Amino acid sequence: MYETLWGTVYWTDGEELREVPEVPEPADEQPARGLAGRVPFQVVEVTGPSMVPTLHHGDWLLVQYGAPVRPGDVVILRHPFQQDLLVVKRAVERRSGGWWVLGDNSYAGGDSTDYGVVPEELVLARARARYRPLTKDQRSVRGVVTWAVSALRPLSAARSVSRRLRAR
Repeated sequence: MYETLWGTVYWTDGEELREVPEVPEPADEQPARGLAGRVPFQVVEVTGPSMVPTLHHGDWLLVQYGAPVRPGDVVILRHPFQQDLLVVKRAVERRSGGWWVLGDNSYAGGDSTDYGVVPEELVLARARARYRPLTKDQRSVRGVVTWAVSALRPLSAARSVSRRLRAR
């Protein structure tokens, strides 16, 4: 839980109150705006089913802010109507005015079919890799070995792998 006391942000885990260190601004000529200018890579957690089977609830993503986006890339973007909400979608194609984004799970919704083209400035980062944490039901030797083989995967722009797995 975050708390703000006299302009300083603190993190509390219920027992101890610790100060959240500030990320220094870069030393180039133009001041960078937002997190993208300060930290090029970040780890984020996936919540919700919109990207199943590629990403599951609880997966972690290594994302790169400011990376060029190509059609097929998994991207982090600000929701066009609720800008404090970050969403994970696949950039399908560039259209006039921005990107057409879709979730891999067509039944979950919450993509460009609902809110149209996403402006370029709302696309913040490109996902580079996915880490799937070990779950409680993977306690057997076989389960741990299977997890170890598939826990860390790069995210490719090709959706064909996800489509083939879904068809089986």
